Amino acid sequence: MKILLATDGSKQSDAAIQTLKSFSFKPGDEVKIITVVDMAVPMAIDIYGGYLPDTTELEKTAREHAARVLSETCEKLEGICGNLNVTSEVLFGSPESRIVETAEDMAADLIIVGSHGYNRWERLLLGSVSQSVVHHAPCSVLVVRSADTEE
Repeated sequence: MKILLATDGSKQSDAAIQTLKSFSFKPGDEVKIITVVDMAVPMAIDIYGGYLPDTTELEKTAREHAARVLSETCEKLEGICGNLNVTSEVLFGSPESRIVETAEDMAADLIIVGSHGYNRWERLLLGSVSQSVVHHAPCSVLVVRSADTEE
């Protein structure tokens, strides 16, 4: 079985990790852990005004945070199965599309993501990565909610 675990280091992602730990794995099963850095230019910046902020420092900080998230996730998964092949990768772009693209590229059997538990208005304003992944994924998607997520 090939599983893609998408994480952002949140408590919802921790709930997804705990769910993954409850699976029974066979030799040869694979888990790929990804985190996606979205470096989109904020809508408040006027690109036609002649000024674009230097995002080098922001990108460096985002890369460091993403690497830390992957490292912590790998530590949390240590010892779940000796024969399990675990890989990890930091990706850049839209989280929704990068998760789906990665699942397609690796021919994943399952995607596991955490749900932030946004209410109706928050989903409208912020969007829902998990909802988009569910609708566009090439395989089954397990959306995990943490116990203390409000509806």
